[in-house]
Amino acid sequence: MEGLKTMAMSPDPVRGNSLSAPAGQHSALSGNGLAVASMLTWAAGFPAAEVLLQTWPPVALLAARLALAVLVMVPVWVILDGPRRVVSARWGHAMTVGGLGIGLGMFLLILAQKLTDPVTVAIIVSCAPLVATLLELAAGTRRLKWNFALGVAVSIVGGLIATSALAPAQLGLGAACAVGSTVLFCWASMATARDFAELSQTGRTTITFVGGLAMASLLVFGSAQFGLDVMPATAFDMQQAGMLMIYALISMGLSQVFFITSVGKLGVALASFHINVAPFYVMLIMLMLGDEWNWTRALGAGIVAMAVVLAQDRAPRSAQVG
Repeated sequence: MEGLKTMAMSPDPVRGNSLSAPAGQHSALSGNGLAVASMLTWAAGFPAAEVLLQTWPPVALLAARLALAVLVMVPVWVILDGPRRVVSARWGHAMTVGGLGIGLGMFLLILAQKLTDPVTVAIIVSCAPLVATLLELAAGTRRLKWNFALGVAVSIVGGLIATSALAPAQLGLGAACAVGSTVLFCWASMATARDFAELSQTGRTTITFVGGLAMASLLVFGSAQFGLDVMPATAFDMQQAGMLMIYALISMGLSQVFFITSVGKLGVALASFHINVAPFYVMLIMLMLGDEWNWTRALGAGIVAMAVVLAQDRAPRSAQVG
């Protein structure tokens, strides 16, 4: 009974609830700010991965990325939540959510970039709002309002405009891997925010990273058994170390903490709208590294930003029983 009472009094962990208009506005503002921060830090990982993938097999890069993130984040988690809560966490469920959503999902994303390029992958995941909306509707945590439906439609249009500059050859196996990764990531983000509500934001992220590392270890072992490359082609140097730190700690660790926190305030569907602006951030970073500006992609990113504004709830959500 005490557990039911706590659930009834607490906000919905997937979407967050507002009990007053100012509180709801503040939650939306901070949630969108966190989503922007998440996408900026996530975008920084694409150029880093581009450097590493020149000499690292995708499965090796996946394992190294997760291992470094877990090595740094587990001690932080223990300090924040305490050893007792860490030990008593839902580890079995975390292995499923993290293994599929983080481990397998991230492997597909790295493979997609290996087969295409950083901006292409960032653009293809523009299906994220549609996927996340379907997941929330299926879970019963989202009622489809006209402004949200319009926002989803506009967001998809923005993604299609941005991808219109791509050659058809780029939309093959690499695109399929990116779409599969997006589905797994959206599902895992919703499950993480919903099913590990007793943990801090860092704890929620870290426990699923451990599950992802377990999956990555299995993928490395399986690849080795089939005679595939599982080690970098060149010696590990300072440049690779720097790129790996950006890729693991900033683009994955910090970005995921921001994103899961945003999901708790906005819901996975609305938070995922921001993923469609990521190609613009990636393009800006690649521009600073000597790449060319693309007005079509910039237009698509601008349309997606407008979709985020359109989809915002106009009124505070009423309290729900979790």
